[in-house]
Amino acid sequence: MKLVPSAQKAGTIALMVLSLLTGFIFSILIYKVIDNNKAIESVYAESVLDNDLGRALALQNVYRKVASHVLPVVVEIDAVEFKDTDSEESFNPFRFFREPGDEGGVEDESPKYRSEGLGSGIIVRREDDTYYVLTNNHVAGNADEITIKLFDERSYDGVMVGTDERKDLALVSFETDEDLAIGTLGDSDDLYVGDFVLAVGNPFGFKSTVTSGIVSALGRQQGPDENISDFIQTDAAINQGNSGGALVNLEGEIIGVNTWITTPTGGSIGLGFSIPINNAKKAIEDIISNGSPEYGWLGVSIFSVSQEVADSLGLESARGVLISQVFKNSPAQKGGLKPGDVVMNVDGKAIKSSEELNYLIGDIIPGTRVSMELIRDGIPISVSVRIEKRESEDSIQNVSSSNLAWPGALIGPLTGEIKKEFSIDDGETGVVVYDVYPKTPMQIAGLKDWDIIKEVNGSAVTNLQEFYRILNSSSKITITYVREGVTFETSTIVK
Repeated sequence: MKLVPSAQKAGTIALMVLSLLTGFIFSILIYKVIDNNKAIESVYAESVLDNDLGRALALQNVYRKVASHVLPVVVEIDAVEFKDTDSEESFNPFRFFREPGDEGGVEDESPKYRSEGLGSGIIVRREDDTYYVLTNNHVAGNADEITIKLFDERSYDGVMVGTDERKDLALVSFETDEDLAIGTLGDSDDLYVGDFVLAVGNPFGFKSTVTSGIVSALGRQQGPDENISDFIQTDAAINQGNSGGALVNLEGEIIGVNTWITTPTGGSIGLGFSIPINNAKKAIEDIISNGSPEYGWLGVSIFSVSQEVADSLGLESARGVLISQVFKNSPAQKGGLKPGDVVMNVDGKAIKSSEELNYLIGDIIPGTRVSMELIRDGIPISVSVRIEKRESEDSIQNVSSSNLAWPGALIGPLTGEIKKEFSIDDGETGVVVYDVYPKTPMQIAGLKDWDIIKEVNGSAVTNLQEFYRILNSSSKITITYVREGVTFETSTIVK
């Protein structure tokens, strides 16, 4: 047996003890590091929570500030209209007991009933002791009695100042010498999709209701009742009674007038629409100054260019607005516009739809001269047109349905869909009469809707470009057309 020296044995034992001690200390250090990391992570998570809560509270404070600022300027409008009852309800048996000339008997009048409506409005102006409230025409436009109720329950008798039926706007006034809050009108052109907004109004009679959402879309068109305005779309809840109320940004500025919703249920589903406040500013000024809005007038019938129309006109893309007819002695005729012209730009602004052109021309101050970029027979040209004042709606309708409209019909391409609908051979060519306006040259000549025009002045017509080229080159035309498989020819149509 080999003996190990005691010194060597002691060294070995010391080394073992040192190793165990080192491992123990190292494990403690590792635990501490891990534990410290956990503490750091915990602190970090708590910090994130604090920051998120801070942001939420900051937004909440903004909402509170905006609501407190806007609620006093949004009013409730109670509108009463006296309507005639129907013929059965209006029967008055007492009238038979009246003697001729008896003025003391029961008046021979149809009884009336009260039709009550409720909406919202925005205080937008003060002049001396007169306050002006902006609302929708469908809220108060036909009212016989109007009551304005403020946020604090004070109420005043309202007076209709004027309406703008084309934009569904109305201005109501009331009198008081008290100092009331007035809404700050913002700039709706500064809006972006995704912006936070609040809707303020009186839905279903629940006074001074505030809902929140975002700007869902901009430039929506084709509103109800042929409203020419474009619209701000929002998912902030808008319901019956909100009409005429305010859509506001986070600075408390009025940027829209809540007007209509799309819904299958009668209540909000997040599809609300507001008239941009910039679209209402001119109407406010016109109504206060003149009692009614003043619109610019061009004197044409138009429709947006689809891909089928673009192809038939030989255009590179489906852009612009096609002029289908021009009224005699109108600004358009005086400025050199012709049927078949495609309007591409007005004063440098690209035109994308007929609604956009209608709105743009309508907002131009009468007497203003504008530059228009057109495409005529495939060639770009420029014209200068002096916009005139638009007359009453009845006057415009009379002009549209008279011999003042040239040519007096809406002509479109012979599409594959029309061929299929009317069992027309695929190889058939021509253009289609989509609509003939009453009392116009085309109607007098005998043309009807869905006639297929084959020739003009003996020249074949296969597309819209050819049709308008011949139409604009002659003061007199004859048209060969097909109706239900039979060919006809018009008498001479004089421009």
